[in-house]
Amino acid sequence: MADAKSRMFGVLERWIAFRYLGARRQEGFISVIAGFSFLGIALGVATLIISLSVFNGFQRDLLARVLGFQGHVVAIGGSGPFPASNTLMDGVRTVPGVVSVMPSLDAQGLLSHREFAGGVLVKALRPADMASRPAFAGSLVDGTLAEGDGIAIGKRMAEQGHIKVGDRVTILSPKVDGQGGSPRSRAFTVSGIVALGVSEFDNTLVLMDLATAQEFFEVEDNVTAIEVNFADPALAPLHVSDVAQRLPGSLFVRDWQQVNGAFFGFIETQRNVVSLILGMIVVVAAFNIISGMIMMVQDKGREIAILRTMGAGRGTILRIFLMSGASIGMAGTAAGLILGVVLSGHMEQLRQLVKAATGVDPFNSDIYFLSSLPSFTDPWQVAQVGLASVALSLLATLYPSWRAAKLDPVEALRYE
Repeated sequence: MADAKSRMFGVLERWIAFRYLGARRQEGFISVIAGFSFLGIALGVATLIISLSVFNGFQRDLLARVLGFQGHVVAIGGSGPFPASNTLMDGVRTVPGVVSVMPSLDAQGLLSHREFAGGVLVKALRPADMASRPAFAGSLVDGTLAEGDGIAIGKRMAEQGHIKVGDRVTILSPKVDGQGGSPRSRAFTVSGIVALGVSEFDNTLVLMDLATAQEFFEVEDNVTAIEVNFADPALAPLHVSDVAQRLPGSLFVRDWQQVNGAFFGFIETQRNVVSLILGMIVVVAAFNIISGMIMMVQDKGREIAILRTMGAGRGTILRIFLMSGASIGMAGTAAGLILGVVLSGHMEQLRQLVKAATGVDPFNSDIYFLSSLPSFTDPWQVAQVGLASVALSLLATLYPSWRAAKLDPVEALRYE
């Protein structure tokens, strides 16, 4: 009997709570405030999820491309190129988690083709190492990777210079030979075009066979770096000291976090600041719930008094107004979560739509490094945003609900 009575009161409380949200014509202003509160929470939650997803995607994609380009641990010479024997690299391969050890030669030069000229970053690897790198093999859009006298160049450079596979280009080396005092130059055949998805690389990258580059830059059999790749990039900071112990002390050995730590730390700081600023939208919407609920309590004073005289306790009144306010917050949060997740999965399409409608690119690849707008929605972050929004809504509802429960029915009816 008691359980049936409790269920009946529960149904009645919910009915009254939702009934109060549908204000009568003379109470339309309360409905307007509730509507703006709903929209504020929904837009705040959606914007926060979208911004977090874009930052996540930007960080993840950029990290994957940078690591694919340079290796997880890099050993460079303190005084220029150095020899990298097979025995030396075999010792590094014994480090736990290491999957590949590659000698590389990095240098700068000037590429010219007809009327086009531009600075380039030459990345030289052995053909087998180049083919085993997903960042290079997976980014090939035309032709083949560098081998022998052939080179592969970045897609944006090829577009700017109107360079096609099979064209001959000239690369000028800044190294000065001892005879005429002029920079060395040599013609190469473009064997392939790659698109790494990072504007800086696609604008300047030249992939070259290691043996060809050693001859062209006159470094004999030396290299500028030894690049070590692990099965999991997270293992690199843990084993960087093990790699250093197997290499000569004259080499500087650094993992990817040490090389790019400042840059990715800056991205993390930006994400935290933006999240804080956008989170204030949800807080402001929660304050709208407070104001709307206080006005509702004042307007419903007579109804509250009648309910109290009919036997409703303070707990019943408290729960009625808690459900009224919380329903606004929960509905707004649910709408914001759905909108945010849906839009986060279509950010590149939205970018192209904005670009077509306004003529302005909101994500210029020359500024933001990546050629397309990335997005990655983290389910845990979505859950955190949703829980925080619901918690704020409940907190905003507590004070007006407490005031409603404390209302004296005699005083309320006296001034009606």
